[in-house]
Amino acid sequence: MATLLYRLGRSCFRRRRLVFAGWLTLLAAVIAMSAAFGGPGRLDDEFSIPGSESQQALDVMGRAFPGAAGTSAQIVFTAPSGESVEAAPFKAAIDDTLARAARAPQVAGVTAPEATGTVSADGGVAVAQVGYRVSKNDLDAESLDALDATAAPARAAGLRVDLGGSAFGGGGAEPGAQDLIGVLVAVLVLAITFGSLLAAGMPLLTALAGVLAGVGGVLALTGVVGISSTALTLALMIGLAVGIDYALFILSRHRSHLAEGRSAEESAALAAGTAGSAVVFAGLTVIIAMAGLSVVGIPFLTVMGLCAALAVLAGVAVALTLLPALLGVAGARLVPKPGSRAAGRETAVAGPDTRAANLGERWVRLATAKPWLTTLAVLAALGALAWPVKDLNLALPDNGSAPAHSSQRAAYDTVSRTFGPGFNGPLVVLADTGDTASPKAAAAAVAKDLKGLDDVAAVAAPKVNASGAYAIVQLVPRGGPDAQTTKDLVTTIRDRAPGIAEETGARIRVTGQTAVSIDVSVQLASALVPFGAVVVGLSLVLLLIVFRSLVVPLKAAAGFLLSVAATFGATVSVFQNGHFAGLVGVDGSTPTASFLPVVVMAVLFGLAMDYEVFLVSRIHESYAHTRKPLHAIHMGARHSARVVTAAALIMVSVFAAFISSEGMILKQVAFALALGVLLDAFVVRMTLVPAVLALTGHAAWWLPARIARRLPDVDLEGARLNAPQPAAEHTDLAMTRH
Repeated sequence: MATLLYRLGRSCFRRRRLVFAGWLTLLAAVIAMSAAFGGPGRLDDEFSIPGSESQQALDVMGRAFPGAAGTSAQIVFTAPSGESVEAAPFKAAIDDTLARAARAPQVAGVTAPEATGTVSADGGVAVAQVGYRVSKNDLDAESLDALDATAAPARAAGLRVDLGGSAFGGGGAEPGAQDLIGVLVAVLVLAITFGSLLAAGMPLLTALAGVLAGVGGVLALTGVVGISSTALTLALMIGLAVGIDYALFILSRHRSHLAEGRSAEESAALAAGTAGSAVVFAGLTVIIAMAGLSVVGIPFLTVMGLCAALAVLAGVAVALTLLPALLGVAGARLVPKPGSRAAGRETAVAGPDTRAANLGERWVRLATAKPWLTTLAVLAALGALAWPVKDLNLALPDNGSAPAHSSQRAAYDTVSRTFGPGFNGPLVVLADTGDTASPKAAAAAVAKDLKGLDDVAAVAAPKVNASGAYAIVQLVPRGGPDAQTTKDLVTTIRDRAPGIAEETGARIRVTGQTAVSIDVSVQLASALVPFGAVVVGLSLVLLLIVFRSLVVPLKAAAGFLLSVAATFGATVSVFQNGHFAGLVGVDGSTPTASFLPVVVMAVLFGLAMDYEVFLVSRIHESYAHTRKPLHAIHMGARHSARVVTAAALIMVSVFAAFISSEGMILKQVAFALALGVLLDAFVVRMTLVPAVLALTGHAAWWLPARIARRLPDVDLEGARLNAPQPAAEHTDLAMTRH
């Protein structure tokens, strides 16, 4: 592979105009396709599992009860302190508002507070229900604006009006101004790393090209498949982060070769063959991990993983083709100036004199001075962070986790405080009454049976459709939508379904948005362990092939599990338990997004393998030459620690920039990824890995002969590249100026 990439790098360096033309053509085509076939307006933020009981029942409701199967909204009227919404002026204003709401776009019907029994005992609060003909994904933003406008009479009368319900929910968020924060930090880190604005600008330029290609491709597909705004933003985050990192690794190796005196062309080709091999491997692990989300069996998660994989693929492609072409344009201008700190870093050779060591090597020397103590300290620290993971509660964030200043959050809090948390997440029971003697009697019997269950706060009168084939019974649980009691209630109803069918003749299924969310969470939770086993198993196999060692893969897999556990524990501590929640803009406790664990595991797996490969490959390269384990660790750290540190800081800054998003799902994912990268890069890879390698010594690179003979030799470090340094360097340099 190294030889192939060496030739590719040299070819792109020489034929840079053709490379530029090809990428410009590709980007123009992607932008045109995005404008013609997709766009942000076609994003789908509904999460469901086709084939699940709740979704099947919801599909049947769409045919049997067209007005009840769409999304819904709440209009929450709050009277001034000490007054009642039933007072004549307020009652007239509410009636006027509801009459206008019934005529609003896409509205199927409006149910007054008196009909649903949602007028508080003191008359201070009343809640009306608005049903839409369409699902949330098909609901126009203008329709919600129009509904808000209908509240003008109530507001004019002095009532406070808040709008909520599932129509206003959603944890997704589209790309925004926060994207630029990560980019600005990346520029600063790159400038410090290279000591050159020209060198700093190249990874950024190539990464932006990759993001444009990847995200543009995702947008172009929105007209064909359902892609959520969270999937789009995840692709943007990962594409930007890995795009900068991959270019950073290749460019750093290129400058090292330039500092050694090699020509610009030879240096670019060697960098593509050596660091480029690591980039291909690292990118492949991220792509496989993200595409592996498809094994969970949930369509929206599959699409999310494939979108991120497409963004990573674009990042790898630009690093291997567009970057060498840009290096051809820069030519000898990237050579570190003699006597500069950059030149000193690139040409330094590790040795016993620690005065020549950079900060990264000094840290690694400290970690390896007492490796047993370092290992125990890291295990204790990560274990403490991981401890809260025992309280992990998976659910899809709802309006209870919306920003505190939003109307839907105010509506949610008012309803929960006044009527109970269950009113924000009612369950719908669909009864098949077509085979009963009296559909109405069967539906009434079902409602009576459900009303006697524990944790049921209220049961509405059943509704039978015109044909009598189906009936719906809405019940309100005592707990909130994400409460364990609500999840247990859904299980209880489903367990009682055979008995209810025997007694009443009606077959029942539990559905509604709360049930759909519970089904999604249950399936994701059940897939977590198998997916983790696949990811860890994959890391063992890949690293076994790359480093031809038993200790390195086992140590890498263990470190990955430690990073993931600590990340999940910290996420639970902040978002569920509320510790330091204000620092990330969270008001109160909120459950962990259902798909966060598998998404974070997939992303962190790829990134952990990135840092493992770039750090350990330099250590392995030094060990192959010197056969001195500890010396190899220090030398590898000297040549790779600075780059790994810069790459990790860029990743953290890009992800952390999205923590300011108002979408709770994106906020949680961004927090987990930023913290996960920070822990994995600095605590595991830069501290635990050197300590374990120091403990194992020569055994770290041992592999049984029988296994070694069966494994392919991928030559990650480019040992077979035997490209002599050109005698006439000025000829090559002259070529770079044309």
